[in-house]
Amino acid sequence: MNYRTGLVSVIIPAYNAAWCVTRAIDSALEQDYEAKEIIVVNDGSTDETGRVLAEYGDRIRVIDKANGGLSSARNRGIEAARGELVAFLDADDWWLQGKLTAQASLMRDDPGIGFCSVATRVEDPDGSMLNLWACPAWQGDFVAFLFHNNAAVAGSGSGVMARRELFDRAGLFDESLRSLEDIDMWMRLAAVSRYACIGDVLAVILKRPDSMSRNLEVMQQSALQVMKKNRALLPEDKQHAFWRAGLASVYTDYAKWKYRSGRRSEAMADTLRALALAPFARGRLCLGLLKDMVLGRAL
Repeated sequence: MNYRTGLVSVIIPAYNAAWCVTRAIDSALEQDYEAKEIIVVNDGSTDETGRVLAEYGDRIRVIDKANGGLSSARNRGIEAARGELVAFLDADDWWLQGKLTAQASLMRDDPGIGFCSVATRVEDPDGSMLNLWACPAWQGDFVAFLFHNNAAVAGSGSGVMARRELFDRAGLFDESLRSLEDIDMWMRLAAVSRYACIGDVLAVILKRPDSMSRNLEVMQQSALQVMKKNRALLPEDKQHAFWRAGLASVYTDYAKWKYRSGRRSEAMADTLRALALAPFARGRLCLGLLKDMVLGRAL
């Protein structure tokens, strides 16, 4: 397939998103970047999503499919994309003016950049800012950096723009993952291309109490799966102690969250697993966490 140079294919997966998808679509349509197509993948919605999408007429392309999850919907959008560039936007998030122009200009000026993202504001349903997801600061190999900083790609699934041809090399989103499929993808893209980040806040992510990111069990299992399946992407000298230190960090991160939710015994068990994996690199951290947990201190 010959992709149209300069065209950005915006991919919006939507499942039961009638309550929010209008804001996402409008934020994409209103971007001042002219060469764009908006692809909304209706992932087997059972609410009024289909009716809401139909109201846009030919201003958007709608792909209807049986429900298969976020990765499946994104993959269907990638397969249908006609643009040289692909930008992702979740149905409950939205963009600020200038996002597409800034990213497309960056990638046009530096052909070596394979994917990029933008600084992002995270809000609660009331519109209050929870935090600012800033661009990462790193030196050296970005793949290795991701293994120790899983959430480094600012904006993630609503902030990234990538060259369409990269997915032919790195593969599509992993549909076997129940969460963190975006981190898995960024690791694989980083293994075949360069990453860059624009420091201007150009995207907004909505964080709801019932969002997937609050499901610790699913997230932890997915995080461990991502770390293990992509180990070979690291340089050979980092596939051992360095990788184990990264895996230990996953256990300590989730241990802290479990402890805060009152699951102290599970938190301590995860901390002990981390200590066994990386006694030198993460030993001080693990012992400090265990001490605080035993004493009942706030983390």
